[in-house]
Amino acid sequence: MAIKLFGRTRRLMDDIDDFLALLSESAIGFQEAVITYLDQGASERFDERLNQVGESESRADDLRRTIQRDMYAEMLMPDTRGDILKLLESLDELINKFEETLWYFSSEKPQIPEDMREDYKELLIPTTACVEALVMASRSFFRDVETVSDHLHKVHYYEKEADQVIGRLKNDVFSTDLSLAEKIHLRFFAERIVWISDSAEDVADELMIFAIKRSA
Repeated sequence: MAIKLFGRTRRLMDDIDDFLALLSESAIGFQEAVITYLDQGASERFDERLNQVGESESRADDLRRTIQRDMYAEMLMPDTRGDILKLLESLDELINKFEETLWYFSSEKPQIPEDMREDYKELLIPTTACVEALVMASRSFFRDVETVSDHLHKVHYYEKEADQVIGRLKNDVFSTDLSLAEKIHLRFFAERIVWISDSAEDVADELMIFAIKRSA
């Protein structure tokens, strides 16, 4: 039977569900924004998607503060409150990374060679999947802590897949006749994408510790 952490406090659980939904939406929005940039450059449509991710980030910030306030005001789960708030803070920072990376695309406007654009799109797939698996693991933490590890192993799997893709992409970039500055710029933006899956894995490691403590 699923063990619900908050029991009677339905509103707080709803807020956490909404927060996790915003993380999922941000991951999808990030992927769509980068694909739009690869297809159209710094277009109006790209700006729209960037703004959508920014709005999700702002709403997530507000929700996290509301959850924090309610947990302290209602004296909920004092033994695990610190872990819960640390988890939400780490997830919120992950949403911030989506927006920050898109702003790099907007401000620096990298020139991605046409024959490499599909490689960058391929890099987005495990990165987004990594975050989605983390969302599922986080939901399990609040509903049925026994199933957290079922999702966390997927986070690690997709993070390793992203590392493999970027390894091939870097080799392709540095085997071209582009200038060194152009190669470094292309590598930088590939690394910004993988930075998100790396960060998701870091949060997954935190979540595993929190889950073990709750199960003890």
